[in-house]
Formats: sequence, structure tokens, C-alpha cells
Amino acid sequence: MDATAQSASPTPSPAIRDKLVAFLGADHVCPASPADAVSGVQPKLVLSPGTEAELANALQLANEAGAAVVPRGGGTKLGWGNPPARADVVLATARLDRVLEHAWADLTVTVEAGCTIRTLQQTLAQHGQRLALDPLWPEKATVGGILSTNDSGALRLRFGSLRDLIIGVKIALPDGTLARSGGKVVKNVAGYDLPKLVTGALGTLGVITCATFRLHPLPRHTRSFSISPANLEETQKLVLAIQDSKLAHVALQAHFSAETPPSIDILFEGTDAGLDGQAAHLHKLSHSARISEASPAVWNARQELWSSSDAAPVAQPFGAEDVSSTLRPDDVSSAIAKISTLPGELAQAAEFIRRTCESNGVRWKLLMYVTGLGWLCLEGPPEDLRETLTNLRSEFEKKGGSLVVLHRPAKFFASDAWGTPGDSLPLMKAVKHQLDPANTLNPGRFLSGI
Repeated sequence: MDATAQSASPTPSPAIRDKLVAFLGADHVCPASPADAVSGVQPKLVLSPGTEAELANALQLANEAGAAVVPRGGGTKLGWGNPPARADVVLATARLDRVLEHAWADLTVTVEAGCTIRTLQQTLAQHGQRLALDPLWPEKATVGGILSTNDSGALRLRFGSLRDLIIGVKIALPDGTLARSGGKVVKNVAGYDLPKLVTGALGTLGVITCATFRLHPLPRHTRSFSISPANLEETQKLVLAIQDSKLAHVALQAHFSAETPPSIDILFEGTDAGLDGQAAHLHKLSHSARISEASPAVWNARQELWSSSDAAPVAQPFGAEDVSSTLRPDDVSSAIAKISTLPGELAQAAEFIRRTCESNGVRWKLLMYVTGLGWLCLEGPPEDLRETLTNLRSEFEKKGGSLVVLHRPAKFFASDAWGTPGDSLPLMKAVKHQLDPANTLNPGRFLSGI
């Protein structure tokens, strides 16, 4: 963001502050500190409403004052997307942290946006249920944050993505309106599908205050296995064979890197007898590939990809120091991208990544889900990382895939995180204008500056 845009950003007037203090309380209207910066952009105020009505009123006042608002949950993914064009007010949802209703007989739950995923799962487990989701940093990530970033892991193979699990939502619009869509039952088709619309919108359309999800029972038992194919080609064949088989697996992922041979992890859930049958079938299907029982920790692979860089931390949750900003230009830095490709082209994608990275002297690790989504960690000099990511994005987009840069060195902030917009861009801009005409919420953070 250039200095002109930052200096043009309005400072909330004393009168606005007084109004905010009047209904939020002085303890919940605080000057922003350097730790509250969003991708290097420094806000001025941090607001912490305790109810959805307070949140809507605070958002309305900020909107009327022409201030840019950045919604924040646990802050674990605050660096995703582009840096905001402006950031005047951080609207924190941490105090909206209640589980409002667990209708366990109907397998649904309604929960406020600031509730952490771990707290939600612990509450649901008391009735033997769960939200069948495995986002990053569940101990700090909040319901509103994972919805805004559409963050899900390997379990989406069996249970679907967040757009499949959410059935109702309430959001605060910049004009102070609290809009609700969906319901509290699993089958609900009435009205505009606001739940799916705000999922993955990065908080650019409204601030999520609460959401309703469909639930699933906790499994009786689980077993994980790791498989070691001979090469990339065998990895692809085995993944497709597993997918075409009668195995009732709930998660399936493949690991690729410059240093180690490819490997596959598979997860089963059920009764002991059922799991024994699944294991026997898997051994027959895998032929000569080595199979070993694995620890449940293999399903933390995506989180480990973010935190295990050899040169420097690749990502920090909210409040932690951004070490990458202190690196010298000739030092090694890190980047993480989310990629998508066809499920039948996992091996081809890994091979292209290998060739591209080797030609630029960049180290790489890749975690691929069989849904075609993958997480790529790169390490190397910043300019080599930039060239590598540019080349990879171009190739993935030519084949109908995508590459979104989720973490990058500070000097990359001038480049777009999202890639080339598709045909839906005019519609996306029209929806943004309809719900947020003054461009108050997270301006510039989404695709093509939305």
C-alpha cells in the first residue's frame, strides 16, 4: 500500500469515539498497537463488542465516518489475501464466543463467530458429536475466521467443505443491518444463500456474528495408515485405485518433496471389526507398496507445513513477530501457496513443481489432498521465490487450476495474492457493491482489489 492511500485514511473523530465508548465501554475501545497491524498496514482503533447488536452499531458508526474496518477473530489467518488498501478500525469478535444452541437430537449447532473451534468441538463432544472439520490452529481459530477464509483440511473428502456444513448465518452489514439467512434444520432451501456467499469472502461482504452447522457423530475408533509407493507414477495410480475402490476412507492425502520419496496417508473411522476389514482390503489393493500403521499426528501435516521451515517461520498467528520482515535481501525466505488441480493430475502437478523449483534453486514441500487441493511450501531467496510462484501460477491457470499465495515475504506485498480473476468477477463486484457500497469492509483484500 502506498503512503498516499494510508495518509488519506480518516481518523475516527473524538465524537465517534465517545459514541463507541458509550455503548461498548471504555475498556473495549482501545488504540491499536503495532501488533494489530494487518500485513504492514497500521489501524487506529480496536473495538471489541460483546453482543451482535453492539457489533452492528459499531460497524455502522465506522461506516458513516468513512473508516475502513478489518474484522478479526483469532488472527491466525490475518495475513491471507492482499494487504488492505486502508485499515482504520479492527473489529474483534473475541467476546462473541458462546455456543448458543446445540440441538443434539437434530445434529445442528448455532455458535457465535468468536468461539474457537477447539471450544466448540469440546462442547459438541459432550454429546458424542463434532463439526467434521479440521482447520489450521483450532485452539485459536474462530468460527467466523474459518468461514471467512473457507479453511478446511483433509476431512472435506468425506464430509464436504464448509459450504456443505454451514446451514445458517447471521451477518452485520455496514449500514448496521443484521441479516439472517438459512435456518436451524439440515434441509433448508428457502431464501438467498447467504451462508455460502460469505464463506470464503474474507470478510468483505459483512461481519459474521453467528452461524449454524450440521453435525456428525464422533467416530467410535479410527486407524491411520501410511503407504510408500515407489515413485510419482505409482503414487498417482494408487490414489486413483483407492478412490475407485469400495474402501470407506474419510481422508486421503499425499506428500511430495525434494528430499523424500512420495507417501500417502489414509484414515478410516468405524468399529474395530470394520476397521480390520478396511485394513485387509487396503493391503490387497496396495500390492507391493509398503504399508505401515500411522500415528494420528500425520493429519497435522498441513499445520506442520506452515511451522517447520528450516530457515525462518513461514507464518505466525496474530500477535507474534513477523521474522520474515527482518531478513536481508540475500537471505532465505519462505512462501506458502494453496493450489488446485484435477484429482487425476496430482503426480503431474508434483513433477512440474519439482522441475520449476529445481530450475530456480528453490526447496519445496507439497501436501496434496485427493480432492485436487494442495498446500505448497517454498524456501529460497525472495526473488527466486517470486519467479517460481509466477511460473507455477501461470501453468496451473493454463490447465484450469489456481495458485493463491497465502504467506509471502514482506517485499512481495506489491504482488497480487489471488491470481487471474475469472468470468465471475463482474458478479462478485456487483454483490460487493450491493452489500458494502462504501467499500468499508476489508477494502482491497480480495480478488482484483475487492
